[in-house]
Amino acid sequence: MQIQNLPTHELLQKWGLHNTTVFRNPSAPLIYQLSMQQADGSSTRPDSINNTGALVAYSGKKCGRVPKDKRIIKDQVTEQDVWWGDVNIALSRESYSEVEKIALDYLGSRERLFIIDGYAGWDPNHRLRIRVFCTRPYHALFMKNMLIRPTEEELKKDFNGDVDFYIFNAGPQTIQKPIDGVTSEGCVAVNLTERKMVILGTQYAGEMKKGVFGVTHYLLPKQGILTLHSSANEGENGDVTLLFGLSGTGKTTLSADPKRKLIGDDEHAWSDHGIFNIEGGCYAKCVDLSKEKEPEIYNAVKFGAVLENIEYFSNETREVDFSNISITENTRVSYPLEFIPGAKFPAQGGHPKNIFFLTCDAYGVLPPVSMLTPEQAMYHFISGYTAKVAGTEVGVKEPQATFSACFGEAFLALHPTLYANMLAEKIKKFDTKVWLINTGWSGGKYGVGQRMSLKYTRAIIDLIHSGELKDAEYQNFPIFNFKIPKAAKNIPSEILNPRNTWANPDEFDKQLLELAQKFQTNFKKYEDKATIEVINAGPKL
Repeated sequence: MQIQNLPTHELLQKWGLHNTTVFRNPSAPLIYQLSMQQADGSSTRPDSINNTGALVAYSGKKCGRVPKDKRIIKDQVTEQDVWWGDVNIALSRESYSEVEKIALDYLGSRERLFIIDGYAGWDPNHRLRIRVFCTRPYHALFMKNMLIRPTEEELKKDFNGDVDFYIFNAGPQTIQKPIDGVTSEGCVAVNLTERKMVILGTQYAGEMKKGVFGVTHYLLPKQGILTLHSSANEGENGDVTLLFGLSGTGKTTLSADPKRKLIGDDEHAWSDHGIFNIEGGCYAKCVDLSKEKEPEIYNAVKFGAVLENIEYFSNETREVDFSNISITENTRVSYPLEFIPGAKFPAQGGHPKNIFFLTCDAYGVLPPVSMLTPEQAMYHFISGYTAKVAGTEVGVKEPQATFSACFGEAFLALHPTLYANMLAEKIKKFDTKVWLINTGWSGGKYGVGQRMSLKYTRAIIDLIHSGELKDAEYQNFPIFNFKIPKAAKNIPSEILNPRNTWANPDEFDKQLLELAQKFQTNFKKYEDKATIEVINAGPKL
């Protein structure tokens, strides 16, 4: 079949590209066809189609993000405002130029090139126009899913010339020469001033998704818009809830509420008009995915979706084995937001009525629900706490506290206190209630107690949404000074204060003190830019 080239010469010439075969915004069926050809030779395992019609692809030896290879270009503009350090590692403009040249040389030398155009942000007043250059068909379909897909008219109007952010994904190409500031064969370099991103040495598709999120974390706050690593849903009365939480806290499960419309599962922004999703799709984890536990995601694995780094039960049946983690534990599926029944379009909502900070406390000492003051909300937003348990990582034998600023430290371009200050202003202005929800252990730490019942967690959230819990009678929870309800409908009263669930209260007090000390130690790195009110909102020893 002869495939006609699209008129994209002007777009290519700007970057010195001269590919003969270019596919600009190809359809999903065409991408599938090109995937089967594997013309670029970038994957040692051919792409395939599973028994439900999803495209199955492999990202090579890198099956997750490579934060140690991520670099932010340091120049006169970014030097003063970027949060430099372990999260945002500086790279000079000279080194970036070398990295970009390697990427463009690779992209321009391929037999075929893909260009994907799309928006980041559902609010027409604040969306960014994104353009992706890549060589792997699955990368093209991934970004076609994850960006907001323009109409034909919008493509003509908004994407004829320059755009707001470029991604040059030359992931199959490694760096073969020494470059100052680059410490491996790969580099994910983000030029915030020129609004460009270069990917070398990794084919993991999530780098593109998070690259877009990172640039929104830099640009939108400068417009007074708060960017949030959270999910969001909306009730029948239009009440919006935001859910924050690190991996394993239940964010995806709890945001998929059959009684509420899904606005989005991962990336949002909060403007003066309300909440809007940044993405056009979802990128969900697939480990042990089942129709019984997560039917919405399971049913989204169909034609147009991309399954990444997942094995089959057998090549003959092409039935996916979601329990198989022989390639990676980070198995993923990407699909458009419209694959989820009940998703809201456009993916926008009003100002949040409630915010949930989800934590999986493996120490078993945090209450199942606590109402936070605005200052406590800032403190715990900056802290971003959860805990790893035995078996999640090599060497983890006891519960380990994990802190990620703003529940998404890896994506923050600016200092965490800036986002926290913006959050505090908004929750005060719009009278948003903030709640800390522990989905972790009760009756003892991991290995002794039991995981909090999902039934009770859902019941607590239902009581918050109905407004009943806000009017309950509260008591003080020591050390952390949380307000916790004395009683709640359909919830056993003894679990509301976790100390009552421990067989040995003295052991509970010891664990609570230990966790509080971890909070204090972690927060010291933010104290130089935090107010005394926020510092005092933390646990008191």
